[in-house]
Amino acid sequence: HLKKTLLALISLTVAMDNGLLKTPPMGWMAWERFRCDIDCKDDPENCIREDLFRDMADRLVEDGWKELGYEYVIIDDCWMSMLRDEHGRLQPDPFRFPGGIAKLARYIHDRGLKLGIYADMGTHTCMGFPGTTLDTINIDAQTFASWGVDYLKFDGCSSNPIEQMLGYPLMSKALNATGRPMAYSCSWPVYVGGLPPKVNYSLLGDICHLWRNYVDIQDSWDSVQGIVEWFSNNQDDLQPAAGPGRWNDPDMLIIGNFGLSVDQARAQMALWAIMAAPLIMSNDLRNLDNSARFILQNKVAVAINQDSMGIQGRRLLQEKNHIEVYWRPLSHSASALVFLSRRTDMPSLYHTSLAKLKYDTGNYEAYDVFTGSTVTGLNATTQFTLSINPSGVVMWYVYPEQTSKETETLHYQHNKASQFTFHKAEPGHLTVL
Repeated sequence: HLKKTLLALISLTVAMDNGLLKTPPMGWMAWERFRCDIDCKDDPENCIREDLFRDMADRLVEDGWKELGYEYVIIDDCWMSMLRDEHGRLQPDPFRFPGGIAKLARYIHDRGLKLGIYADMGTHTCMGFPGTTLDTINIDAQTFASWGVDYLKFDGCSSNPIEQMLGYPLMSKALNATGRPMAYSCSWPVYVGGLPPKVNYSLLGDICHLWRNYVDIQDSWDSVQGIVEWFSNNQDDLQPAAGPGRWNDPDMLIIGNFGLSVDQARAQMALWAIMAAPLIMSNDLRNLDNSARFILQNKVAVAINQDSMGIQGRRLLQEKNHIEVYWRPLSHSASALVFLSRRTDMPSLYHTSLAKLKYDTGNYEAYDVFTGSTVTGLNATTQFTLSINPSGVVMWYVYPEQTSKETETLHYQHNKASQFTFHKAEPGHLTVL
């Protein structure tokens, strides 16, 4: 009987094809950096309250983020009052959100941005606030729509696999029924192990715009590496699931916090761009150093991430010397390459050619995303040598020579002066200095 009900429910689900998220979403989210800090008495700057989200909206607009595409301001857990209102609706904590969510949404919309909010499929959120049970899905969707919410992150603590199997499609249907276009981020896969056969990625792609596959990111290089490793080891299952309007989500960008060096921050940005991942920062935009800003606002890295074909990249190679190569196909016959060093000792020289990386015969140019220099005279068979810092990357935007005109705009977008020079070390061999 239950199986019949489930099948009927799934067949009734209206696809979430509301035209949203044709490229991965970009924005800012509170969780990794600010967690569940609700101590507004002693820590007013950092606690989860409406001022924090207004501050971040102001920063997105005034500091050049919005014009690059960073448009979502997303509230995570701990925004709610511990009780629903007399009509059974979720309500914000009245002391920390005295103006209410609708007023905050107006503030954010007035700046040309979009508001995201958090709920949990279950009896309680992960931090113990009121959850959304099967019987409150419709009222919660309607409440979010009435407030002007643009994005819902729907977590899965305090629920079982049957409730999740029913609840995630039902919330998709309920959001659609409000008539308000809302992006829908599902945490469902995390709670059932992230992989087929327990996760049906074609169903997920029909009901959600993006989904969390794996554990929460923490503020450390170990955490970033663990996520990249899991996604790469399982890329045959995960990579085909992604595309315009349906994205794998390896979790937030932690660039600008405490745990990553500049090289590691570049590595996270490069790998998230290759993975067609949401670019959702969790940091303090009020106190961001310039190196973090340059990385997160790198126009070419963002353009690679936002490529209109929406094909997720893959790990091509893992070398014995702990160098890994990642590749993503892009529009206009272009592609992106990331050379990652997992070493922890010293810069490594890596010798290869485009032919070894399965590129077709022909002449190419490569634009170095983080230095702004261009490599010319690159035949598929040309041997080249790169120097890659420990736990760092070299990221290339590669294009056939004859289409270089199409890529000029990409070059002009990147205003950072060239720091590397290229010279011919020997016939047919390029060395990066």
